[in-house]
Amino acid sequence: MVSDAPASERRLKGRCYCGQSRFEVADAFRYAANCHCSQCRRTTGSAFKPFAGIERTKLAVTEGADALLIVGEPDAHDAHCGRCGSLLFSVVRDGAYVHVALGTLEDAPGTRPSHHIFVGSKAPWYEIADDLPQFQGHLS
Repeated sequence: MVSDAPASERRLKGRCYCGQSRFEVADAFRYAANCHCSQCRRTTGSAFKPFAGIERTKLAVTEGADALLIVGEPDAHDAHCGRCGSLLFSVVRDGAYVHVALGTLEDAPGTRPSHHIFVGSKAPWYEIADDLPQFQGHLS
């Protein structure tokens, strides 16, 4: 992926657990949420996936691009490190956006999740303990 972000935009660094796969992304996220859907729970192995959405062109894989494990289609997939399996980001919205897994960022982003989505299928053993708005599916 090639970045066309303006040079003045703050860039955040991200990486997988083992360090083989690294990326940079503009700190210009359009939205952020905690997703409780069963797919996000399975890909992360946790109760939910905190993510932030941004235009796909604002993310660049800087190391390990040839070793990424892509699960899905070109314009709708999850990108994992091929060595350690860490979920780095998901390509969504017909390939126009990526959802960056916030736990992979080495730098603190300028945004925080503002709501919970897909709480209708959240893990039954997890209780949401914050005051963020909750939605049964996508934000509506």
